[in-house]
Amino acid sequence: MKKLVKNVKALIIGIVSIVVLIIISFGVWYSASISPISKNEEEIEITIPLGSGTSNIASILKQNNLIKNKIAFKIYVKLNQVSDFQAGTYYLKQNMNLKEITDMLKTGIMHDPNQFSITYLEGKNFRWLAKKIAEITNNTQEDVISVLENEQYINTLIEKYWFLTDELKNENIYYALEGYLFPDTYALENKEATVEEIFEKMLNRMEDILKEYKDEINNSKYSVHEILTIASIIEMESMNDEGRKDVSSVIYNRLNTNMAIQSDVTTYYAFKVDMGERDLYQKEINTYNPYNTRGPNMEGKLPIGPISSISKKSIEAALNPNNTNYLFFVADKNGKLYFTKTDSEHNKIVSELKSQGLWLEY
Repeated sequence: MKKLVKNVKALIIGIVSIVVLIIISFGVWYSASISPISKNEEEIEITIPLGSGTSNIASILKQNNLIKNKIAFKIYVKLNQVSDFQAGTYYLKQNMNLKEITDMLKTGIMHDPNQFSITYLEGKNFRWLAKKIAEITNNTQEDVISVLENEQYINTLIEKYWFLTDELKNENIYYALEGYLFPDTYALENKEATVEEIFEKMLNRMEDILKEYKDEINNSKYSVHEILTIASIIEMESMNDEGRKDVSSVIYNRLNTNMAIQSDVTTYYAFKVDMGERDLYQKEINTYNPYNTRGPNMEGKLPIGPISSISKKSIEAALNPNNTNYLFFVADKNGKLYFTKTDSEHNKIVSELKSQGLWLEY
């Protein structure tokens, strides 16, 4: 019996020793992995694309020889609850440790004091962009908006870019370039950057995106303007990638059966109310406006133009909808989408969401 107890104690001591050794080894490895690569103070330029996750950022840093180990970077981010990394162009050094690197990436501070950038987020409208440009540059919001009121400037753009047409000049469109300025991060030389220079960067980026789909667009019965309008509704109605092509199918199914699209996001835009600002008034819902697909006389019609900035995935969904019979969809408070074929099925889903406390209220 004593021998058994002695053996058990020896086994426990052995296991504990192994565990301690593993912990110590991990600690040594982890400490070494989060330390600077070298003492080199030369700046290395990197770009973190919009929407990059921790894994993508780790890969970018590793490729540029700024971190020793991608796994250690991910562990550091997890242990220290680092989040909200900002897209943009950064100038980092190999003598920086992980804290210094992540501090820069989460605050959006560029190491180069002369480097400025602007990030246009997906699903944001032109009013939001005008405010953002005013915050970063020496332009005012009024300066930004007034540029689009210059018909000669718009004509110049239409001549330059194949995807811009006279549809932009419809007097009922709020902002001529709404939906045409691609959401991304753009480097600026300084605060003196003009609105025209910023727009050109964004339009050039949109041209890069759309040229991939030029043949599809030309073979479609819809114009570029109409496709981007559909894509903007998809962008606003889909809080995540899952479901974009089903949302697209609902829009086309309604158009093809001469039904009104009846999308709340178009009504918010029509009356220049930002989502989350307040709920819609019944009077607004019932009022005709060429943007308001919930209003009268909008059966089988699209809004007069796009209602937000548009991601590539929403453009893809607009061009390649899923083949469904869905005519209705609704989102719960967590962004999950529910698709149905009939009005009764749709109303049942809405009732269930309300009873489960999942109904979205603004």
